[in-house]
Amino acid sequence: MEVTVSQMKEIEKNADAHGLSYTQMMENAGQAAAQLLLKEGPLHMETAVVLCGSGNNGGDGFVLARALHGQRVWVELVLVESMPKTPDAILNWERAKKLGIPVTELENLTPSQKEEILTADAVVDAVYGTGFHGELRPSGLKAAELFNKAQGFKLALDLPSGLAADTGKAAQGAMRADMTVAFHAAKACHRLAAEYCGRVKAASIGIEALFEQRRK
Repeated sequence: MEVTVSQMKEIEKNADAHGLSYTQMMENAGQAAAQLLLKEGPLHMETAVVLCGSGNNGGDGFVLARALHGQRVWVELVLVESMPKTPDAILNWERAKKLGIPVTELENLTPSQKEEILTADAVVDAVYGTGFHGELRPSGLKAAELFNKAQGFKLALDLPSGLAADTGKAAQGAMRADMTVAFHAAKACHRLAAEYCGRVKAASIGIEALFEQRRK
């Protein structure tokens, strides 16, 4: 199954109206992505860096970081643009901070911290989601350069940052992942820009289970 950005928004809106909150969908997304990374990513993964944007894709990254932390993976958060701005992203940012997960702003990275990104067992792209279009901003380009140069396993949440979800158009410097976790269903970019996405794995965020339960 493949959905457009507008269709996905309607699916999520309908799920929220029937009792599956946006907050819970974000929790489900981040937890599912973490489990896939642990299963499909590096064997004996010990270190991970999560590059987070200020919107809900970044919120998914905060959840994933918490899940990895709970599995004794040393994980660090890098804020690519600014502090989180959406309510659910802010909530999960606060939850991650309470666990003591280290965080650095992209513009303040030291040479040793950049080296940590380049040599981590896994690097996660949680910068831009399905709302992205146009060109990467300077901070996004810097994050993409680090991501693409990283030696470890590269995971993108929902889609690699720099891709337009419905058309697959890639901005200059777009991130190139080894694996992409497609939340709920694939988007057109996973097919049209497959070379940026790597292996694509669909992950449930609870929507199917909600409506299956309602049918019973």
